[in-house]
Amino acid sequence: MTTGMDWRAQTGRSWAESYHLTDRSFAGLTQRLLERIAEREGGQVLDIGCGAGELSLAIARNRPYAQVVGVDISAQLVGAASQRGEQLANVRFVEADAATWQEPGFAPEVLVSRHGVMFFDAPVPAFANLLDLAAPEAELIFSCFRSPQENPWATDLAKLLQLPPSANPTAPGPFAFADPQYVEDILSGAGWLGPGFEPVDFAYIAGKGEDPVEDALGLFRRIGPAAQALRALEGEARASAEARIREWLEAHRSGDLVALPAAAWIVTAGHG
Repeated sequence: MTTGMDWRAQTGRSWAESYHLTDRSFAGLTQRLLERIAEREGGQVLDIGCGAGELSLAIARNRPYAQVVGVDISAQLVGAASQRGEQLANVRFVEADAATWQEPGFAPEVLVSRHGVMFFDAPVPAFANLLDLAAPEAELIFSCFRSPQENPWATDLAKLLQLPPSANPTAPGPFAFADPQYVEDILSGAGWLGPGFEPVDFAYIAGKGEDPVEDALGLFRRIGPAAQALRALEGEARASAEARIREWLEAHRSGDLVALPAAAWIVTAGHG
């Protein structure tokens, strides 16, 4: 489970400090998501759980006529996004909880998110709030992970570190929206119409460069299911865990690249 407090604290700091690595990891998915977003018209765009702003910034560059607003609960991520967007006049970032955020005069016609919507404590009211602030005929498009079993970058790491499975698979976290029926029930319950699910397989780029294995280990020390577990280990226990991860990463190395299979949904819905 990943809570709002986590994003305001260690998780948010880690992602803000490592956004260049996470942007690289999601590059294949980001491109597909941007292609789907480009098919939808709108001069006001909301990026939900915008993180360090990569999606917002790409949309703002592609739509210089548009007003793009990114909202995130993490002050550190909003700070990183704002710094990255200093040269773009048509994008801004707000530290707020998208589950309750409203802004008079801003009614987005396109609402987007790259893996930023799986962390709501109460998802139905959150998506109802997003519907309420959206313009008539607005469209929602976001990405989320499919099942853990289809994402070995997470499940293999969990096995290597002997992490227990989640007691509640729909608790706020990376895989909370893996089940399409669960997501459809949330969106329909919030008033969104016609939820659709497009499966997308992409290469999760974990490491790159002269020593891609060490680069990938550095990523997993900071981001993802291994990070918290590794921080809790010391001495020989940590050295042994990192040795197992290195061996696993080496098996996925191809030249100067460590790439792992990843699986996501691109979810779409219309204004009710």
